Amino acid sequence: MAAVCQAAALAVPVNDLDKRDTVKGFDISHYQPTVNYQGAYNSGARFVIIKTLTLTNPKATEGTTYIDPKFSQHYNGATAAGLIRGGYHFARPAVSSGARQANFFLAHGGGWSGDGRTLPGMLDMEYGSTSTCHGLGQASMVNWIADFLNTYHGKTGRWPMIYTTYNWWVTCTGNSRAFYTKSPLVLARYSTAGPGTIPGGWPYQTIWQKDDKYAYGGDSDVFNGALSQLRKLATG
Repeated sequence: MAAVCQAAALAVPVNDLDKRDTVKGFDISHYQPTVNYQGAYNSGARFVIIKTLTLTNPKATEGTTYIDPKFSQHYNGATAAGLIRGGYHFARPAVSSGARQANFFLAHGGGWSGDGRTLPGMLDMEYGSTSTCHGLGQASMVNWIADFLNTYHGKTGRWPMIYTTYNWWVTCTGNSRAFYTKSPLVLARYSTAGPGTIPGGWPYQTIWQKDDKYAYGGDSDVFNGALSQLRKLATG
């Protein structure tokens, strides 16, 4: 995220976060086949982030990616309940370029529109299934992330959010500060003590993923600001 002088490009200006208002939300995938979205809204949730797809085959055509089979159902249910919603892409840096995966993401639910209820897409950067950093060195990983972000921004005019953990970011990017002035940070830390140390030069997290036990399914998230600021993030 940005310094105060660049706050217009971000979700929430730094000085607006002093009061630390919070808005509840959650994130889900096909592992939660049914979700009571109206119940979540009635309990205080105001946003949800939904998995769209994962690219699995390094030589695949567009038709052979893994598309989350529940995405449309979840997206429509969230919309009907009045939730602000968006999609996220689980990154596979060992499989193909960041640009290619960004384009796949955009073509399968990860786009953005300035309707006030669509969040910019989220890039999920975390541990790989066979190696912590997907076989990439730190410099290559930073370049891969930049390729994804620049492609998404070029098509939508919005910078994607970045989801990660402190340990993954330090280990796999060398605690890179390349993106804090552009992309809002979604920081995962399962704790009752708060989000902990913020990596990569970001002055704060925009969203904190606090646990994996949300009452209506998936992971519990907290937006670091007021509802009006969440709407600003959606509006652009």
